[in-house]
Order: sequence, then structure tokens, then C-alpha cells
Amino acid sequence: MKDRNKPNPDIEQIIGIDKLSGRRRRRKRWLFLVILAAVIIAAVVMRTKTGKSNSIQYKTEQVQRGDITVLVTATGTLEPTNEVDVGSELSGIVESVEVDYNNKVEVGQVLARLDTSKLNAQVTQSKAALESAEAKVLQAKATVNETRNKLTRYEKVRELSNNKVPSQTEFDTAQANFERAEADEASAKAAQSQAKATLEAYEVDLRKAVIRSPINGIVLTRNIEQGQTVAASFETPVLFTLAEDLTKMELCVDVDEADIGQVKEGQDAIFTVDAYPNRTFHAKIIQIRYGAQTVEGVVTYETVLKVDNTDLSLRPGMTATADIIVLKIEDAVLVPNSALRFEMTEEDNKTENRGLVNAILPHPPRRESKRRENAINSSNQQQVWVLRDGRPVAVPVTIGATDGVRTEILDGAIEPGMSLIVDVMTRGRRP
Repeated sequence: MKDRNKPNPDIEQIIGIDKLSGRRRRRKRWLFLVILAAVIIAAVVMRTKTGKSNSIQYKTEQVQRGDITVLVTATGTLEPTNEVDVGSELSGIVESVEVDYNNKVEVGQVLARLDTSKLNAQVTQSKAALESAEAKVLQAKATVNETRNKLTRYEKVRELSNNKVPSQTEFDTAQANFERAEADEASAKAAQSQAKATLEAYEVDLRKAVIRSPINGIVLTRNIEQGQTVAASFETPVLFTLAEDLTKMELCVDVDEADIGQVKEGQDAIFTVDAYPNRTFHAKIIQIRYGAQTVEGVVTYETVLKVDNTDLSLRPGMTATADIIVLKIEDAVLVPNSALRFEMTEEDNKTENRGLVNAILPHPPRRESKRRENAINSSNQQQVWVLRDGRPVAVPVTIGATDGVRTEILDGAIEPGMSLIVDVMTRGRRP
């Protein structure tokens, strides 16, 4: 009996091993639970961080109400209202030059003089020829009177003698002499007129040897010097260039064919020149010419603007860049052009809806949003994107005029103060 109640050492050893195995299993189970909890916590943290990093953020700008000015830009050159080239019809040596650059001149003022020695001699010769012709006229008149009187006497004698004296031959000769005398008188008078015309021509040349100003203005260029020979054989040489009134000038610009339909007479413009980069000048369109100019395949139309240059700060030949005001709109609903260019893609929408698996698992980088190249479509129907409850929503609109930065909204559910999406960006990184 004692042997039966005595514990068996083998059984105690087995029971001890079982107790030890149970504790180890509990420890493993607790360790597994701890690791699982850590994985879940890490997954949640990763999801939160990854979701924040991968969520799309939008750059927005507000709709505004204001004025818009539509401009057409063109370049051109400043010119005097009336520019005159003064030349010489005569050839000769320049005896003197009476004016210089920038001198103000009046109508009839002497600009230069040519040597008139030869012209004076020709005038003197012509006067002598005219006097000789006049003397021949007097001589011809005397002959006419003489032959007329002789013919008259023959007629009286024939009447008294009953046509017997003088003879018919003598009478015919007297009549012929009278007629020849009248013809000589007419020839002498013609020679007199010719001599007189020659004299007048030389006198005109003598007057033209003195170069005078045809207008009131200012000397822009002077192309002669004293002692220089002027040759006017085939064309008139330009000696001076005069501008009539530099207080009123013209700006001739070339307007592109795509913009010429918006440009009209009477429209205002502002322009700048390189000489005064911080100053703007005002002008007004006075003429749009129909003649086209094609340079390197570009078709333009010359447009003339009137410029007030009272302070004489502008000079002929300056290159100007003009902004022609073709349209002004007041109190309009305006949106930035970048909002019209923005386009939401399907990939952007997918990024907004990524779950835990997409947040944890690696994925390829998001492609850039597709954007349209042109700021304003040829159609007036466009769309913009607004954020409603944090989600982008497309809103159709009808657009009007644009100044290149902002565009007028004619119709659509757009009000001033609304935020429009103009770009897409992710946290810490802008595409």
C-alpha cells in the first residue's frame, strides 16, 4: 500500500514538463497578440501618413468683379505729320548754305545758294536777244505801213483813171508787198515772244539758284556743304529734309491680320519708346490703310495714330510699341485664365479614393495632370473647377473678352469670391 501511494518519479517529471509547455504556449500567444497589435498600430499610422502624403491638394484663386481692358499690341515708327524733301532742279556749285540741322525755318527763307555766274550771263544774253527781236518787230511794222500806204495810193489812182493806171501788174505787186510785210511783222512778233520766253526761263533758273523753304518747320537733315557740286542731270538731288511741325506727329504701326478686325478709327492707344522706358504716351487712331504688307509670311496692315508732341520729347524715327485699346468692360465677373486652362483627370480622382492597401503597398508615381495648351478655346463654352465639400466639381461657363490674364464670364454658376482650382499639388511637392 505504501508503494502504491508513493508518487512515481517518472509521472512527476512528465507532469512538470506539461506545466512548463503550457506556460510557454501562453507566452507565445501573448507575444503573438502583442506583435499583431503592433502591426495593426503601425498599419494605421502608415495609412494615416501615407494617405496624407498621397492626398491631392489644390491651388485656388478667387473670382473677382472688376474692369477689363482688351489690348492689341503693335510696333511702328514715329514720323512727322508732313515731311518735305527740298532739292535743286539746277546743277552747279553751292555758293553758300544758310541753315543747319535743327534750325527752324519759315516759308520763303533762304536755305542755300548756287553759283549764278553762268545764269547771269544767260540772262544778259536773253535780254539782248529780246531787244533785237523787239527792234525787228518795229522794223516790220514800218514796212507794213509803207506797203499799205503804197497800195492805198494805187487804189485811188486806179479809181480816178478808170482802172487804166497803174497797170494790173504794178497793182498786184504792191498788194503782194503789203501782204509780205504783214507776214514779216507776224514773224518778228513771234521771235520777240520766243526771246521773251527764253529770258523768263533763265530768270526762273536764276531764282531757283536760291533754295528756299516751302514750309514752316525744322531742318531734319542737310546733305550739302559750301563748295559742293550739285548734279541734277537725271533726278533732283535732295539737299534738305524739313519737318513741318514736330509738335504733332504720326505713329505708323503694323497690326497683325488676326487683330485688324478689332481695330477701328477713333480708338485710343498708349505707347512707349526706348528713350523713355518709364513714360507712356497717348495717341488716337486716325487711319487704317487697306493695303497689306507681307514680311516673312506675316501679313500686317499699316495703321496711323495721331500723337501730341507739344514738349518735343519724341523724335522722328523712334521705334514705339503701342497698345491699342479695342475694348473696355466695366464691372464684369472675372476669372483667372489659369482656371480655364486647368483640367481634372481620372488619375487625380483615383488618388483621392486610395484605401489602406494602396497606401501600404508600393505603387507607381502619379503622372502629371493633363493640361490644355491654349488659354482660351475657340469656343465660348468652357468649364472651371470649384471645391465643394473638399471635392472638385466642374462648372460650365460662357466666356467673353480676355486681356490675356483674366477672362470675362458671361454666363455660369460663378460668383465673385468663389475659389477656383488653378493647379494641383501634393504635400511637400508641387507637380
